[in-house]
Amino acid sequence: MRTLLLLFLFQVGIISAQETLQLSEGQTSPNATLKDVSWISGHWQGEAFGGIAEEIWSDPMGGSMMFVFRLVADNQVSFYEVGHIQEVDNSIILQLKHFDKNLRGWEEKNETVDFRLVKMEKNKAYFEGFTIEKVSENQINMWVLIESKDSSEEVLFSYTRV
Repeated sequence: MRTLLLLFLFQVGIISAQETLQLSEGQTSPNATLKDVSWISGHWQGEAFGGIAEEIWSDPMGGSMMFVFRLVADNQVSFYEVGHIQEVDNSIILQLKHFDKNLRGWEEKNETVDFRLVKMEKNKAYFEGFTIEKVSENQINMWVLIESKDSSEEVLFSYTRV
């Protein structure tokens, strides 16, 4: 199912920003807590893939920050994501699952798409293939690395607070 998402993203166009990082083989995630990324919480919206992308992030509670995402194009939901950033082994990890507009899962039942933390800065969190940046109190950027067999590109989601 991840391949379907990759094909969809390549069909609608990609913005390259060179903002994502990867852990080296054997490298572990740095120490971090949800407090380090609590600035992500809120209701965010922006344009993407010819439609409106929307994310709603909770405040930290119970060792996680949950979120939901939806992409609406041509007045129809294209897909959803549900996920969280969770504290694990003195660090944090971003995990998500994709769903079509009828809530049929893309990943297998017990599978998630995982993005381990690579690097933390004051207003920027680098996960493997997924970077989140606080631009201001009312703007955040997210870059997602999309890989195919032949190439990899980054997609920029520029959000403003709703």
